[in-house]
This record gives sequence, structure tokens and C-alpha cells, in this order.
Amino acid sequence: MGPDYLLTIALVLFLTILAPLFIVFHFITKWKESREISGGDEKMLEGMWQLSRRLEERIESLETILDSDLPDWRRKQ
Repeated sequence: MGPDYLLTIALVLFLTILAPLFIVFHFITKWKESREISGGDEKMLEGMWQLSRRLEERIESLETILDSDLPDWRRKQ
């Protein structure tokens, strides 16, 4: 049982136990990170939400104008 034998056992143990565990834990960490929202994504969502609110207000304004000018416009659709 020389140094070559111990090195071979250490290499086999590393490749069969430690390396697969490292790979699995690495990808679990990456998967968890990808589930979290980034700062840039959060800013983009905030901008989209504000834009949707403005568009909703515009639609409500247009519907109010149409209701006063053309009371039957909803039935004509």
C-alpha cells in the first residue's frame, strides 16, 4: 500500500462521492438564484405596472367621453 494506492483511493472517492455532490449543490444554488427576481427585473415590472395604470386611466377617460357623446356605443359592438 504505497502512495500511489492511497492517491488512487482518494481520487476514486472524490470522483464517486464529492464531485457529484458538488455538482448537485452547485446547480441547486443556481436554481434557487434564478427563482429570485433581480433588481433590473423589479424596475422593469414597476415600469410596466405604472404604464398599465396610465393606460387603464386613459381607457376610463375615453369610455367616459364616449358615454357622454355616444350613449349607445357599448351596444354597437
